[in-house]
Amino acid sequence: MTEGLVMVLSGFPRRSETFALNEIAALAARGMLTAVFATKPGDGLSPHPVAAILAPMIEQLPTGTPSEQGAALVARLRGRRVTGVHAYFAHTPTDVAQAASCRLGVRYGFSTHAKDARKVAPEALRQRGLGAACVVACNTDVARTLRTEGVATHLIPHGVDLSHFRPTPVPPGPPTRLLDVGRLVAKKGFDVLLEALTALQGPWELTLVGDGPERARLEGLATDRGIARQVHFAGSCTHAALPRLYAEAQVVVVPSVEDATGDRDGLPNVVLEAMASGRAVVASDIGATASAILSGRTGLLVPPREAPALTRALERLVRQPALGVDFGRHARRRVEEHFDLGRCTRRLERVLETAYA
Repeated sequence: MTEGLVMVLSGFPRRSETFALNEIAALAARGMLTAVFATKPGDGLSPHPVAAILAPMIEQLPTGTPSEQGAALVARLRGRRVTGVHAYFAHTPTDVAQAASCRLGVRYGFSTHAKDARKVAPEALRQRGLGAACVVACNTDVARTLRTEGVATHLIPHGVDLSHFRPTPVPPGPPTRLLDVGRLVAKKGFDVLLEALTALQGPWELTLVGDGPERARLEGLATDRGIARQVHFAGSCTHAALPRLYAEAQVVVVPSVEDATGDRDGLPNVVLEAMASGRAVVASDIGATASAILSGRTGLLVPPREAPALTRALERLVRQPALGVDFGRHARRRVEEHFDLGRCTRRLERVLETAYA
C-alpha cells in the first residue's frame, strides 16, 4: 500500500499510550501514512523517546466538536492523497474520523483498547462498528464487547518490543524484590496489593513506579499498615528507564480491578513488558490478562480484589524463588511466540492495507 492513510489519535503525547506510539512509528516507517492528527494536547509528562521521533509529523487539531475537528482535518489535507481515515480509540477520535471521511469520500475505521469502548453507548458503538472499513481490537476483552454488538473484529495484540525488553539474570534475594508499574488510579488495584503485602511473610521490598491521583491515599495506607519503609513510591518514568527496573525485580505484580465506574484494564503493558524481561508475574484474572499469562506456567493469576489470594500467590514465590525463575523463562518464550511487536504490527499493516486499499 502506498502512502494515503490518515490516523486520528486522542491526546499527544501521552505517557500511558506507548502502544499507539509504537504502532504509529511502525506504520510511518513503512510509508503508509499521509498525516497523523491529535484531537487534544498530551498529558504534560515527559514523553517516551519514540514520541520525540513522531512529534514532527503530529498535527494538533483546534478545539471544537467532532464535526468541527473533522472539517479542520479535511482542510489541512487539501492537495494530499487520502485512501482512508483510521482512529485510535472508539470514542472521540472515531467521531472525528467519521466526520472527516464523509467530507473526503473515503472510508473510516478504528482501533479500540479498553475504556474507550465503554465510553460509547452500546447502540452507538454498534453503528460505528458496522459502518467501519475495519475494527481492530487489541485484546480479547474488548473484542468480546464488540462481537456482542455484532461487530466483526480483527483481534491484533499491541505486542512488546523484544529488543528493548530483554531477559536478564534474576537478582538473588532476600529480600524478595517486587515491582509494579502503572498510573496510580483506582483500577490498578494498588490498595489491594498493599493489603496483601501487610500479611506477606518473609523479607520483601516493593517499588511502585507511576504517579496519579491515588498517590497520597496509597502512601497513607502504607503508613497505616506499617509497611511504609518497605514500599518505595518511585514516581513515573519513561520507557528508557523501565528495562533497568525490570532487571532489578524478582517478581512483577499487577493487581488490577474494575473500578466504581466500570473501568478496567484490558491487557496492561506492564504484563507483556515483564514477561519479555523474563520475570514472573502475579496478576489479577481480569480483562484479557489470561490471554498472556498461563497460570502455573508463565506466572500466577488470582481473583481481583482478593488480597488473601494475592498474599498466598506471592508467598509461593517468596518460598520458591526458583519457581519464579522458571515462570520468567517460559514467559519470555510466550511473548516471543504470540506478542512480538514486529509480528503484531505487520499483522496490523496487512489489515489496514486491505481495508483502505
